[in-house]
Amino acid sequence: MLSAIWYSFLYQPLFNALIWIYENVAGQNLGWAVIWLTIFLRIVLLPLSILSERNAILQEKASTEAAGVLKALKNDHVAQKEAVRKITKKYHLSPWAKVLSLGIQGLVLVLLYQVFINGITGERMVNTLYDFINFPGKVNTLFYGFEIGRLHDSLWAGIAAGYLFISIFLESRGRKYWDRSQLYYLIFFPLFTFFVLWYLPMVKSLFILTTMIFSDILHLLRHIFFPSKKAETGAPAPAHH
Repeated sequence: MLSAIWYSFLYQPLFNALIWIYENVAGQNLGWAVIWLTIFLRIVLLPLSILSERNAILQEKASTEAAGVLKALKNDHVAQKEAVRKITKKYHLSPWAKVLSLGIQGLVLVLLYQVFINGITGERMVNTLYDFINFPGKVNTLFYGFEIGRLHDSLWAGIAAGYLFISIFLESRGRKYWDRSQLYYLIFFPLFTFFVLWYLPMVKSLFILTTMIFSDILHLLRHIFFPSKKAETGAPAPAHH
């Protein structure tokens, strides 16, 4: 039963959406179809993304307020915990929007993996397509000369990991001192991302790269229209990732 639900309500709709985009939006290029699918997914998830950015703004305010309270109550740990609890309740901080958004994106990542593992040609495609979706024939899986279903593609995995490294570094560029955990995060998280994407089909790198760029655009817009007090006073803003 679970496999039937997975196929009918998750795998088959995503497969048909991908083929429809391939035929009608992406100029019969499956790489661009995945990019457009990712963008459309992020647009659908935009309300959750906006809530996540709103929570980030509230988190900055709560952190500033909590820092003052903790300093004033530095000798009373019980009072500190109670004060932090009240501040969290005051600003209604909840990670559910970000968790749900990441969960849906992770689900799509798994579904895309299954699409490319199962194949997108022949009788399997015909049986998976809805009646109103045209059969595209042979699907073009080349993206500027790169086979998007190919495993162990170092270039695109490196591009995604490099972008992640630069993004983390730029967000923390105002930091004067780096402790060991922050340096580990800066170096080893992009490295981990590289090896994971290198192991998976190249299409995963396109999906992750598009997702990161979309997220960074939203993050940039948030800082433009709703700058934090720390950013306004020239102090470094907290890391977003």
